[in-house]
Parts: sequence; structure tokens; C-alpha cells
Amino acid sequence: MTMSSTTESATVLTGMYAAEAVYLAAGGPGEASFDLLAPFFAPDVELHQADALPYGGTWRGHNGMTQFFLMMGEVWESFEMVEQEFLATGETEVVLTQVRARARATGRELSFPILQAITVKDGRITEVRPFYWDTRAIADACAMPTPTG
Repeated sequence: MTMSSTTESATVLTGMYAAEAVYLAAGGPGEASFDLLAPFFAPDVELHQADALPYGGTWRGHNGMTQFFLMMGEVWESFEMVEQEFLATGETEVVLTQVRARARATGRELSFPILQAITVKDGRITEVRPFYWDTRAIADACAMPTPTG
């Protein structure tokens, strides 16, 4: 790991998180264009979400990222990154984010941490792997109750 790769990765992530804030302020998924975020992601980027989440699976490329953000907009009424800490820097960044969110289906509010391993190559994000402390709590908060008979 060189100092320039560390600086480049931090610059890319700082720029991406700032663009994401603008994206969300402009209405987010379905309202704002992914073009605000696209310059920070490689065309073949991969986002790996835990399968147990309503938006679980692997999302590939800019089209996949666009679809992921649309799905997030369907699931969450609000999703705020309250606090972020960069724990490691280099080609793979490790970022701890404290999230405060409100589920659209149930109205439940949650506060939870996400630890992300984010790979940056040639000035763009190529892979994102978020790790959640409690995927069941998140999935439960987002699920509509099953009607009883």
C-alpha cells in the first residue's frame, strides 16, 4: 500500500459519500439521477448485500447500482448515515457507518451499524461488501406483518 493509493481511496470515498448526500437531498431513488454517483463507481462494480435483507443479493454495474438504490427507496422511508469512521485505508477501505433509518412498510425506526469493505482501483469503487450486525432485525423491521385469520 502506497501513500498515493491511500490518499486516492480516501478521496474517492469522501467524494462518493458527498455525492450520495446530494443524491439523497435531491430526492434519492426514483427522483434523482444515479449520474450523480456514477463517476465514483467502476462500470463493472459489484455490491454484495446480505441475502436475508429485502434488497439482498449481488448488484452489478451501474444498472445494478441504479436498481439497488431504487429497491432501497422502496424499503426505506429514510436512511441517514449519522456517523462514519474510516478504520483502514488503502486499496480496500474499511468504513464503519452508524445508520438511522425508518422502514417504509412498518414505520419502524432503527439505528444500526454497517461495516463496509470497499475496494478502490484506478480511482473508482470496484466492490462493496457491507456487513450488518443483525440482518434479522433489519428484515423484520421492513416486513409487513402477515394477516391472521
